[in-house]
Amino acid sequence: MNREETNSSVTRFYINGFYNFAHGRYYYIFLCFVYVITVFGNVVLVLIIFLVRDLHTPKYMIVFNLAMIDLCGSTALIPKLLDTFLFENRYIAYEACLSYMFFVLLFGTMQSWTLATMAFDRFIAICFPLHYHSIVTKPSVAVMLMLVWFMAISIMGSVVGLVNRLSFCASVVIQSFYCDHAPVYRLACSSTAVNQKLALFGGVIMFLVPLALIGCSYGSIAFALKQNVPGGERLKALKTCTSHLILVGLFYIPLTTTNIAVYFPNFHPNTRMINSTLTHTIPSLLNPFIYSLKTEEVLTVIKKICLRCRAYSKN
Repeated sequence: MNREETNSSVTRFYINGFYNFAHGRYYYIFLCFVYVITVFGNVVLVLIIFLVRDLHTPKYMIVFNLAMIDLCGSTALIPKLLDTFLFENRYIAYEACLSYMFFVLLFGTMQSWTLATMAFDRFIAICFPLHYHSIVTKPSVAVMLMLVWFMAISIMGSVVGLVNRLSFCASVVIQSFYCDHAPVYRLACSSTAVNQKLALFGGVIMFLVPLALIGCSYGSIAFALKQNVPGGERLKALKTCTSHLILVGLFYIPLTTTNIAVYFPNFHPNTRMINSTLTHTIPSLLNPFIYSLKTEEVLTVIKKICLRCRAYSKN
């Protein structure tokens, strides 16, 4: 549906976000540093995986996908957030607002589903080790990732696209730190029943389904280890899951607390928005350092690169 076909005369929104935020400038500068380190860590990881042939494996295809999602997700959110609040450019064009909304939701969905794909990799590696290389292949991982991308783009595109059918004839002030879906559609003066239902469906697909799949994977892993693996080997197998479980905790625990906090009006809005911005940004900052840049394969590659650079500088 074209913008001209709607009944709304709104051409831009106002992102209200943080207000009466004492020392807010320091928080925005902190987010700037978060973005710089996020870009550095994920770009280094992407380049290492791309350039080193030994890392062209199914596992690192998933890691590469997560690094690209973290990089693009942070880029979709943080620079515009800083422009909005640090430089006080709070008005945003209608079409730009919908694009902003789509990309933040898309990369959040993809981060969630990529963590589920990683859980599947760990499930096959531990429960079916003899069949791992025949099941987790480059073509099978490529198909999984393409299906997840297609699903995320389709669902989030529908969620955002249905906002365009609404009429906005009263307030244009978005009570959030970005063009968040619920605060935007709640401004409409036409019926939002379809938007609410699709938002609920999108939330289930975005977060609950992958979280349930991760839970099932680790439940199966725990059962298989308890039944078939002796104590020492069991501990070694569990250690291979530690980094992934930390990533899952970093992503889902803050996300859950943020959604629960909505139902407690006693929380100051700034507190909720600070928690929400950190939920959107900190996992992307930490993912490459926790899961990939400290693994034996990547550390070996980094050491080789450092040795080559030293030898080159001496010559």
